[in-house]
Amino acid sequence: MRLKSDDKVVEVGPGLGALTLPLLAQLEKLHVIEIDRDLIQRLETQQLENLTIQSADVLKVDFEQIAAGKPLRIVGNLPYNIGTPLLIRLLDIHPVLKDVHVMLQKEVVDRLDAQPNTRAFGRISVLMQSVFNIQPLFKVPPRSFDPAPKVESAVVRLTPLENALGRDEIKALENCTRIAFANKRKTLRNNLKGHLDDASLEKLGINPQARAETLELTAFHCLAKHLSET
Repeated sequence: MRLKSDDKVVEVGPGLGALTLPLLAQLEKLHVIEIDRDLIQRLETQQLENLTIQSADVLKVDFEQIAAGKPLRIVGNLPYNIGTPLLIRLLDIHPVLKDVHVMLQKEVVDRLDAQPNTRAFGRISVLMQSVFNIQPLFKVPPRSFDPAPKVESAVVRLTPLENALGRDEIKALENCTRIAFANKRKTLRNNLKGHLDDASLEKLGINPQARAETLELTAFHCLAKHLSET
């Protein structure tokens, strides 16, 4: 991640400042979001210049207000319990983003980058790939942390696509994938029962006996559009 001094960077979960301090060394200003009051107090006692500390739940933060018309660059070592919910949140705010560099559980990164007909491919794969170019960068072994977690981590770069779906299309796709992946072992015919019949699926070029994990992104986009219009 190459930074310019005037980049508008937001760090999620600065913790004790392991990433915050190197960022401040390169930036004119840095905005951090932290929910833990004890950690906030420790950062405040350091009296770091040009650091804005926002005490908030990152899932409820108004990123558009922070951006104030300038593209945001989001960085952070995300707690595993908010990783996926925050990724879903990023879908809605992608118009104000320049890029995102975050560390997540490696299993989650694998799912983001998964392709159809693979075990890791699922709802989050479809949603994120419809909005972002996803680039897994490197793995981070458990021994890099103290205490060491039981899982491997990975850093990923997300860059909004030029042809990313709009907000209404994303909402339609969220609804569509929620239904289609309701039970990964079931066919689309069963998961979509009460929403679309076999004839409607076949008209869209989709095999009713297929499972959601076998569909390409374009098929999901077509399915989402059709469901939103019915």
